[in-house]
Amino acid sequence: MTHRSRTRPSRLHQEPEAVTWAREKAGLTKRALADQIGISEQLMGEIESGWRSATPANLLKIAAALNCPLVVLERKRPVSASAE
Repeated sequence: MTHRSRTRPSRLHQEPEAVTWAREKAGLTKRALADQIGISEQLMGEIESGWRSATPANLLKIAAALNCPLVVLERKRPVSASAE
């Protein structure tokens, strides 16, 4: 049996800590939020821990379910040196 090691995605669409914060502020469990947006509780946990990236569509659903602006949940992109 071969062992597959898991690696975190190189680019996340969401800030995992922001998703957790917004969910807890809304008073929802991972299971309740997952049920509301139509994904598994396991996937919700992986999104919050940063092991999986939320699809843009799921991130929109999460923001709507939490009554939270999408920009709060989106991954912040570092400003490049050329943009200064």
